[in-house]
Amino acid sequence: MKIIQVINVRWLNATAWYALYLSQLLDDAGHEVVVVVQPDTPPEEMARNMGLTVVRLDLNTSNPARLFTTLGNMIRLLREFRPDVVNCHRGEGFFLWGLLRKLGMGFHLVRTRGDQRPPRADFFNRWLHKSVASAVVVTNQKMARHFLHTMKTPDKGVWLIHGGVDTEHYRFDPEGREHVRQEFGFTENDIVVGLLGRFDRVKGQKELIQTVSRLHSEGQGNLKLFLIGFETATKHRQVEDWIRESGISDITAISHKRDDVVACISALDVGVVASLWSEAIARAALEIMACGRPLLSTDVNVMPDLVPESALYPTDTPEALLPLLRRAVTDPAFRAELTAAHKVTMSQLTGKDFLNRTLNLYQALLEN
Repeated sequence: MKIIQVINVRWLNATAWYALYLSQLLDDAGHEVVVVVQPDTPPEEMARNMGLTVVRLDLNTSNPARLFTTLGNMIRLLREFRPDVVNCHRGEGFFLWGLLRKLGMGFHLVRTRGDQRPPRADFFNRWLHKSVASAVVVTNQKMARHFLHTMKTPDKGVWLIHGGVDTEHYRFDPEGREHVRQEFGFTENDIVVGLLGRFDRVKGQKELIQTVSRLHSEGQGNLKLFLIGFETATKHRQVEDWIRESGISDITAISHKRDDVVACISALDVGVVASLWSEAIARAALEIMACGRPLLSTDVNVMPDLVPESALYPTDTPEALLPLLRRAVTDPAFRAELTAAHKVTMSQLTGKDFLNRTLNLYQALLEN
């Protein structure tokens, strides 16, 4: 197949990762893939590093002259490449691709909704997703329900395709675990609780720090906290302030940027997704589970699709993490139960599964 993946994302978030990983899988499987990126962005750099064919289009501009130039470049690309499928991973520019499809450019148009915000259910949006798009891909059941019940998109037009993980790369690394635990001063008897994610208010580092502090004050002397991440919207100094104010500086470590992420994940005994919102795709959660680490999470967006109900707590009730974390830290059988459940989940969320589900959609479009 000839496929255009439209990834006009300004930063390397989960939406960009989902689209880039899918593009790589399709390319490796022998399909002709062109990746359309917003110029001079981290996704462009990553796409080039992956060896993908990249086309730069300024789809996010609000300048009429630039938009007209972009439209001309889109038409040129479509005429020269003649794609079977165009898959848009962002809303900006989606209408333009839809307009060109309606004008007879001869491709199927897919809109992948990998963000947390549901589209407005007005007449224009319902028409756009029902009559202009060939199909809508959603990455979690919550978004699927919105399209089916609120947007009134026909069942056959909504495809639930979770992200996948390279399970050959993301797997438990015992040697890496030992090395990282030694580096950060974690002993064999310590129970290391960790959060994998950029430093950002959305990720809930503050709430996890406060919960670990409460649990530590109860007398859990072997408890350690490992924050695997680096500053972005939230600065490193702010995170250190939260740790110091909670009185757990002596039991907390911060990884900063690392190349050995798998080893860092493997060093954990319990992983936590403490996100207050977001997690429409949950890359970090998939990586933690793929590495065989038990995971606790808020019930935000895709997380109920991925982890057992026994491991979830309400997003709007962060204090509910305390009894859940207490159980995970003190009960090895509970940790083993979660790990077994994650293994079953991840057996269906490999890169191969991600590729095959997407190809099933594309092939269905071509056959209709």
